[in-house]
Amino acid sequence: MGAMDNSTLPMAINLSTKIGRLIEERGWNQEDFARISGLNRLTVRQILQANGERRLRNATVGACAKALGLSVNELRTQPLERLLPLMNASTPTADRGNKARLYEMATQPEFVAWLERNPDRAGQLTEEDIDELLSLQGTGGPLTALGVEYFVDLIERKNQLIRKVHAIAGTEYLDLLEQTVNLMYDKIRPYADRV
Repeated sequence: MGAMDNSTLPMAINLSTKIGRLIEERGWNQEDFARISGLNRLTVRQILQANGERRLRNATVGACAKALGLSVNELRTQPLERLLPLMNASTPTADRGNKARLYEMATQPEFVAWLERNPDRAGQLTEEDIDELLSLQGTGGPLTALGVEYFVDLIERKNQLIRKVHAIAGTEYLDLLEQTVNLMYDKIRPYADRV
């Protein structure tokens, strides 16, 4: 048993150091990481200030790995120099920036809670989608009145429809698509634009 503890000791020392370095690489502060990983701030602070003196629980390591876009095995066994490219490959730079921006600018508790429950869906949002959601925040605003899920569903439906329109536009049905869209556009276009 003593030999097993000695063999895992260096891993524990390296693990908190690796986690701290990877958090830094993402550009997150302690509060960002606590929110993204679902860990409480005290746990995150202890991980980052432990310098390997604290043994991490499996659930904590799992939450850290998921937030960093790595598997638990990768986080535990791979050296830092291998983890940095893995982590960067798992999340494109633009997506990392968008997601971090979303977490930083979400002010409504319902919005923050939705982000924590749906990190994968949040990661799929484009910069325009994020701008749209952020503009709906505010006391008594649409995000509060109708809910985050309602607006994210609308955005996802719109994006799916746009992908379908792009697919149809590359076929022999372009003329039919154009006629249908023009007909619908004429119905919703303000009267002033019709003159």
